[in-house]
Amino acid sequence: MKIPIGEYYIRSFELTDKTSLAKYASNYNVAKNLRDRFPFPYKESDAEEWLIFACNQNPEYNFAIANSQELIGGIGLGPQDDVNKYSVEIGYWLAEPFWGKGIVSAALKEITPYTFKKFKYNRIFAAVFEGNKASEKVLQNAGFKKEATLRKSVYKKGRFLDQYIYSILREECLIIK
Repeated sequence: MKIPIGEYYIRSFELTDKTSLAKYASNYNVAKNLRDRFPFPYKESDAEEWLIFACNQNPEYNFAIANSQELIGGIGLGPQDDVNKYSVEIGYWLAEPFWGKGIVSAALKEITPYTFKKFKYNRIFAAVFEGNKASEKVLQNAGFKKEATLRKSVYKKGRFLDQYIYSILREECLIIK
C-alpha cells in the first residue's frame, strides 16, 4: 500500500526500514508521548522484531510514514473487540526532525477515509496523554473531536496523567471517495 501525502507517503513497512526506524524511534521526545510498549531506547533488535510483525500483517493495519529516502514515522490501527468491534484506535509517531510540517495531520486526513472504505468501522479514536498539545492539534486539524477526559488514567514519566479521547465517526468523514 502506498498513499501520497504531498512529498511524503503512507506506505507498507519494509524490512529495509530497520536502520531508519531504530534511528528515529530511539528518541525520548518521541517515546515520552507513546505507550510503554513502544520501547525506549529503541534498538535495532526492536526494529527488526517490529518489522517482521508489520511486514506479515493480514490485513494490514500498521504503516510507515516515509519520504522518498526513508521511514520517518508510523501510523497504525488497533482493532477493538467484543461490543467495541466497530471501533478502531489510531496511533502515530513522527521523527522529531519532521515535526511542525503538517505531515501527521495530512496522514490522518488520508488514512481516515481509507480506513472507513477498507473496513466496516463506525468510529476511529485516538488517546492523547495530558501535555501533548501537538497531538491534540493534529487530531483537531484532521476533523477528530474531543469526546472524553479519562482523569489520571495513565501512569507515565513517574506520575498519573489525564488521557484525552478524540474520535471521528464514519458519518462525519465527508471525504470518503
